[in-house]
Amino acid sequence: MTTYQQDGLSALADPTRRAIFEQLADHPQSVGELAAGLPVSRPAVSQHLKVLKGAGLAAASRAGNRRIYRLDPVGVAAMRDQLDQYWNRALSAYKAAVEQDEEEDS
Repeated sequence: MTTYQQDGLSALADPTRRAIFEQLADHPQSVGELAAGLPVSRPAVSQHLKVLKGAGLAAASRAGNRRIYRLDPVGVAAMRDQLDQYWNRALSAYKAAVEQDEEEDS
């Protein structure tokens, strides 16, 4: 059986998940703390966290009877590497276009 696992960019396409991601960037939080700052229920926050965890962007640890969620530095670094690849390709394409224009103008 194959399971569907979202990539980081797809997971962050949802505005609520992006808001949760941004809150977790500030500091680790429980579902209740996250839900208090959002216009969605705790069960909805839990579902969004499940997607973020599946994408490798969030991780959880136990603190007594609560789960504390935080950003997963490994997943965030992987997403940053992916964005850096796009950025580097865009810069290379821009450089090639400028150099081509300079050759045509000569």
